[in-house]
Amino acid sequence: MIHMSDDTVKKIELHAERTYPDECCGILLGRSKEDNHSITDCMALDNSQDDNRSRRFLITPDQYRAAEETATRTGRELLGFYHSHPDHPASPSAFDTEAALPWFTYLILSVINGTASALTAWQLDENRARFLEQPVVVEHTSPV
Repeated sequence: MIHMSDDTVKKIELHAERTYPDECCGILLGRSKEDNHSITDCMALDNSQDDNRSRRFLITPDQYRAAEETATRTGRELLGFYHSHPDHPASPSAFDTEAALPWFTYLILSVINGTASALTAWQLDENRARFLEQPVVVEHTSPV
């Protein structure tokens, strides 16, 4: 199960709407315990894909290393990644399946006509054959 704050969801939605019609991407930070991932924050990354940015995103090795360093420095874990699907459903593509690793959470946000729509969470099965949808619980954060 995936737990995340509404503030984190809003950050992802704003990033996706700002980069539309291109795909956006970023990292998910938090803590995990057994099958529960508590996503406490996200960090937007630049989509490093050169071609077809409306259908593909690329996180470079340097961006990945920086994400791991950020997680370590802040006492959190790198739990996974998010990206948007402009004008497409929030479900993994064949390309997403080929590029994924089994232990991470993958959030996909559908963006329709520039407006954030459905948000789903996925984890690749251990055989790397298919994604399994994960339930998402969005928790309201109280204003300080």
